[in-house]
Amino acid sequence: MRTRRGSTFAEQLIVLVLSAILLSITSVGGSRLLDAITVAVSTREAADLLAFARDHAVASSRRTAVRFDAGLGRLIVHAGVDTLARANLRAASVVLRATRDSMAYAPSGLGVGAANMRLILSRGASSDTIQISRLGRVRRGR
Repeated sequence: MRTRRGSTFAEQLIVLVLSAILLSITSVGGSRLLDAITVAVSTREAADLLAFARDHAVASSRRTAVRFDAGLGRLIVHAGVDTLARANLRAASVVLRATRDSMAYAPSGLGVGAANMRLILSRGASSDTIQISRLGRVRRGR
């Protein structure tokens, strides 16, 4: 009696085709999930920087501003000529759009300026929005 060891070319080909199909299905879903997670983390980072700027304005009794550089995907917190914090969202391939170029907080913690503003962070099909009222209140929304 003859025993067969190994597999035939046809069997190996079927395994490769099935593996490729499964990989393509999971990579599409995986990239969407990765985009959603990256946008959520970047949105939280931007909201934290805005909260930090407001807290710093109250604690130091100095006007503190957050500048949004949408072209480079950066947020920069500064008080006078001092740079206090930065976030580079472009490094995570997150696109930043803002209705204004900056948000300033008075020493009382209230926003300086006459209009509400909106930050939109997106990557792939995922996006998230941060709304900042004219009083400086930060609210996340989708």
